[in-house]
Amino acid sequence: MQEISFTVEGEFVELNQLLKLIGVCDSGGAGKMIVASGEVKVDGHQELRKTAKIRPGQVVELGDLRVKVNG
Repeated sequence: MQEISFTVEGEFVELNQLLKLIGVCDSGGAGKMIVASGEVKVDGHQELRKTAKIRPGQVVELGDLRVKVNG
């Protein structure tokens, strides 16, 4: 499993934007489609809210990718 760290600038980042910023997809719209597919987990639970607020300390998983979000 590939692990990366992402540092949030501000209080949170929207899930679809996080996927774009880490290079999983090319746009926020593509990120929304990935989230809608049900493949994304936040802190071990499936997340279907495309613009869920991801805050420091949370872990986002997509396939073999694990993203630790830092503040």
